[in-house]
Amino acid sequence: MESMGVPQLQLFNSYTRQKEVFVPRERNRVTWYGCGPTVYDASHMGHARAYITFDIMRRVLRDYFKYDCEYVMNITDLDDKIILRARQNHLFEQYIAQETLDRDTVLQDIKEALERLDVKIADPEEEPEKKKMYGKAKDAVQAATVALPESPAREDLVALCTAAKDPLSAILDKRKGSTVSDHSIFSSVSRKWEAEFHRDMNALNVEAPDVLKRVTECVPEIAAFVQRIIDNGYGYEANGSVYFDVAAFRGSSEHNYPKLLPEAAANAKALEEGEGALSSGAGDKRSQSDFALWKASKPGEPAWPSPWGQGRPGWHIECSVMASSVLNDNMDIHSGGVDLKFPHHDNECAQSEAYYGNDKWVNYFIHSGHLHIEGHKMSKSLKNFITIKEALDQYTARQIRLMFLLHNWKATLDYSSHSMMTAISYEKMFNEFFLNVSSALYGADPFSFFKPDAEDRAILQQFKATKQHIHNALCDSIDTPLVMQLSKQLITAVNVYIKEKEAAGSAPQAALLRQIGRYFTELLALFGVVETPEEIGFHAAGAQGSMEDAVLPQLLAFAHTREAVRQTALTKKDKAVLKMCDEIRDDELPNVGVRLEDKEQGPVVKLVDREILMQERERELAIKREKERKKAEAAAKRAKEEEEKREKAKMRPQDMFKNNPAYSQFNERGVPTHDKDGEPLPKSALKKLEKQWKAQDKLHKKYFPGEE
Repeated sequence: MESMGVPQLQLFNSYTRQKEVFVPRERNRVTWYGCGPTVYDASHMGHARAYITFDIMRRVLRDYFKYDCEYVMNITDLDDKIILRARQNHLFEQYIAQETLDRDTVLQDIKEALERLDVKIADPEEEPEKKKMYGKAKDAVQAATVALPESPAREDLVALCTAAKDPLSAILDKRKGSTVSDHSIFSSVSRKWEAEFHRDMNALNVEAPDVLKRVTECVPEIAAFVQRIIDNGYGYEANGSVYFDVAAFRGSSEHNYPKLLPEAAANAKALEEGEGALSSGAGDKRSQSDFALWKASKPGEPAWPSPWGQGRPGWHIECSVMASSVLNDNMDIHSGGVDLKFPHHDNECAQSEAYYGNDKWVNYFIHSGHLHIEGHKMSKSLKNFITIKEALDQYTARQIRLMFLLHNWKATLDYSSHSMMTAISYEKMFNEFFLNVSSALYGADPFSFFKPDAEDRAILQQFKATKQHIHNALCDSIDTPLVMQLSKQLITAVNVYIKEKEAAGSAPQAALLRQIGRYFTELLALFGVVETPEEIGFHAAGAQGSMEDAVLPQLLAFAHTREAVRQTALTKKDKAVLKMCDEIRDDELPNVGVRLEDKEQGPVVKLVDREILMQERERELAIKREKERKKAEAAAKRAKEEEEKREKAKMRPQDMFKNNPAYSQFNERGVPTHDKDGEPLPKSALKKLEKQWKAQDKLHKKYFPGEE
């Protein structure tokens, strides 16, 4: 897709917290490093948010602005989370495989595991949401424990252990984690989840990076990188570990730290999380702000040789080395989730600038916004996340990508049924537009041109203006929500244009419609929504065009025959034939990917992806079922109210106050005149009682008109 020239591309730079004109350091070449996943579990929608976002931006830079992009991404296959997960999985599998697994041992171990949960729940510094999660986990384990038979079979014990896996694995790791030393135990976990990650990215149509780096393939280079930081005066060794000397770095006139989030420099929680769950604490550090470049491996952790003894890399240094090994001392773009700003990205920059002796390792930092789940912050530690596989079981990759396009890439996004329904409505809008264009173009002579009228000229001018506005939006830090809004406005206008032309019995400008259809196909292909832009619409290249040419004439002949039958049935009021015609349109044809529309000007046939039609049909049936449910509820409510009224109407008005002890005397119609003490009732009370009597009299006569 060709860009339109001025204005120039600007990107929001997290460094300066403002939009800046994008100027690569080497003319048309863009060097880009993206933080990849830590592979210890299934990829989730937070990953999808980041990788689809940057896939869209990469495509726009490369295919619209025509930059030669070199995109490097890492796989963190060595990390505290991976070590812990691998050890715990290994020890749990060993535990349930014991031949001597017995009821008393299991219950005692689970009791100990729950006691550890109680300690966390009682910790005043623990997050409330985590306390709630621990409480739910405890309740679930206790329920499973109560359900255990007195004389359980082995499978009963294994089922209980599985229900208590997380807390049970934690105490197993505390007891025996230090005995796990086989590197293959750790690598098997990372290899498994890396393969899953790549499958998920392929399913989401996220393009693979130009270069992929893994931590475990770069350990010697990392050790050498750390040594040079020490040599440059910005690192120190302590008990086999090496730490970055933040004070020395800050004290240099050439450097400053942190750059991205200076206000977070004293955030103790963020600093602690950045060091990892297996960190031995701050005892060896000169300052709490210092962070690990190299960690002395403890028993139960993988280890590599280094000048400081057996150890492994710190988290932040891994990205510095993997990125620098390809992109050297400076890159144009560094991307990642907003949660990585501090300390990870700030520490990356500090390490790299300490290594190279420069003051700008990255020119533009771009961060994708947070992802929330139904209004709540997504958190893997809180188990509040949806895996990519789970999302793809419910929605298509196209729909998920459209949802991201409808939100600004750096803003918080709420993944919810509402946001997905909005995306689905846009998918339907685009699909209907493509079908309308294809229908209008079918049979039109591509070489036939005629004088444009006012409507033709108006659409042409709006098309030109929209293309310029979309170009401006892409230049404005790739503002895809505005692109979607502008697209909707033009599509709505074109649909109206086609409809009005049909109503007037005139043909729309075929060349103009074809041009607009191709433009939107190419735009969606640019964003990765359409895989190939050769044919108009969502369909695969080549196949749909030939399919239309082959079957549309026969389908149209059938549609016109059905319409003749339907019109005859309408004249004769033949309900059976009309029902059959409706079933053909609503049930039979959609099942083979054909939409038939009954219009005043004659039937219209459209070839549509069968899955889309089935989804539409299911949504229509769901709406119909909901309407029927509400109708039945309303009818039941009316019947109940009617029954209550009838029951109330059985009381004759002259009897309604007779047994009320509050009154002692009544008039000839049974209306009270004196209270229980024989005192006359005040006029206001008499007036109120008279009103009640008349209402009951009216109700009684309505249901029992013959009674006195």
